[in-house]
Amino acid sequence: MANNDRPDGIVLTEAQKKSRRQRSIAIALALGVLVILFFAVTIVRGPAVLVRPL
Repeated sequence: MANNDRPDGIVLTEAQKKSRRQRSIAIALALGVLVILFFAVTIVRGPAVLVRPL
């Protein structure tokens, strides 16, 4: 018979949960910096990006 007193799947410790959260925050910050960088480069280049000789 099935033993229902155990939780299904993997149970993380508090240290593992904290590590996962810190890693997620670092990834989000890196992605945010990349978005801001692309936006800033687009603003600096201005509409000249679309003006090209054919």
